[in-house]
Amino acid sequence: MPDDNANAQAGTSGRNGTPDPSRAQRTAIAELLRGIAPVADELGERFAAAGHELALVGGPVRDALLRRTTKDVDLTTDAPPQRILEIIDGWADAVWTIGIEFGTVGLRKNGTELEITTYRSESYDPKSRKPEVSYGTSLHEDLRRRDFAVNAMAARLPGHEFVDPFGGLTDLQRKVMRTPGRPEDSFSDDPLRMLRAARFASQLGFTVAPDVVRAMTDMAGRIEIVSAERVRDELSKLVCGRYPRQGLALLVETGLAAHVLPELPKLRLEIDEHHRHKDVYEHSLIVLEQAIAQEEDGPDLVLRLAALLHDIGKPKTRRFETGGRVSFHHHEVVGAKMTRKRLSALRYPKDVVADVSRLVELHLRFHGYGTGEWTDSAVRRYVRDAGPLLSRLHKLTRADCTTRNRRKADRLRRTYDDLETRIERLGEEEELAAIRPEIDGNEIQEILGITPGPLVGRAYKFLLELRLDRGVIGKDAARDELLAWARAEGIVDGSEEDGS
Repeated sequence: MPDDNANAQAGTSGRNGTPDPSRAQRTAIAELLRGIAPVADELGERFAAAGHELALVGGPVRDALLRRTTKDVDLTTDAPPQRILEIIDGWADAVWTIGIEFGTVGLRKNGTELEITTYRSESYDPKSRKPEVSYGTSLHEDLRRRDFAVNAMAARLPGHEFVDPFGGLTDLQRKVMRTPGRPEDSFSDDPLRMLRAARFASQLGFTVAPDVVRAMTDMAGRIEIVSAERVRDELSKLVCGRYPRQGLALLVETGLAAHVLPELPKLRLEIDEHHRHKDVYEHSLIVLEQAIAQEEDGPDLVLRLAALLHDIGKPKTRRFETGGRVSFHHHEVVGAKMTRKRLSALRYPKDVVADVSRLVELHLRFHGYGTGEWTDSAVRRYVRDAGPLLSRLHKLTRADCTTRNRRKADRLRRTYDDLETRIERLGEEEELAAIRPEIDGNEIQEILGITPGPLVGRAYKFLLELRLDRGVIGKDAARDELLAWARAEGIVDGSEEDGS
């Protein structure tokens, strides 16, 4: 039976107590279905002819009602997976069964990709990291087992009947996240849904119903049984959402962050060295928002993670100095190690781990620039150390200025403008992004009369430092410097003049 409470909240209702979509929302559903028709309707007719139900469900319906674009076409049916394969055999252009153990069959028809999942319920054993899947026979019960009411709406195919037994449409209008049934039951079935609540808060800007927040708080420890990979994926979607502060605050408020990203709540009680903020946690959220404001091509996961985690080394490096000052010396080095450890534990790809931790390590480097005292050599090293992360480092460094002192903020901005101008000028002169010694490894061996081995690497490093210190000096001068270094190191005879 439909949830009476949900229907009572829904306001105007259609048949069977289901809320009526507004004209604009009906148009949105029609547009969504039109976008995948005639494929969806033709498929619906095939399932109906075979004696089975088929409906568009979940995220695509929600996003259509919110007028958000979506690439997903998720369908659900009472037909078991093998029966799905029989129905689409000879009709689909391509079929894949990667998710068939969870009841999902993928297919492509006329360029449209769809996923069909058998009505199901899934739950976790208290000690298991993998959900147990069982199939159902009712669309209503399939919708009941879904995570949130806004994801528990469907449109039957081929008739396009709108189905909303749990008041999802009203929740969309009120911008609130509720579960179809008791949140405790929902989170017991799949603890990852607690993270999904925070993720949807970040993506949609919705608030989470108080009873859902209480259940998340009471059951936060249950997230421990979920695999690191699934946690990582939800966390990435949250961080890359439109309102990440909202989702992150919910994680901290409910205690979930203590289990999935414990470094974050530990920042709440740490005063930064400039006494500019109530705590480093708030500062980090501001830096994240200011980094996002500089993005040019959509959400940048590496930049956002670096902004969020750039100060996580502060709690471990806090020292109380004379005069009531608090210092966090070398927190960037400690923070980089902590970042590497945490992201590795969450099973992030190695390149993401390396890039984020490197940005955390470099985020304070600019503050040695003063008012422009760096030599060209120091500027070259700044570029060399940042490598392909230079653009992101620019954004992170600018975002890290959160002082409320307008004069100080303007001075820092002008100083960084000057640094970027110098980088651009040197880059035009010297191709900084591809700095190499003027003498390569083969030439080193020929000049010094040595064979491949560690000595070549030492000589190459010397020449690179020379290049960074003095810029382009020409091959002859570089050769002379190399020979002088080799004589001082005892690599070649002191009387040797030409290295042959």
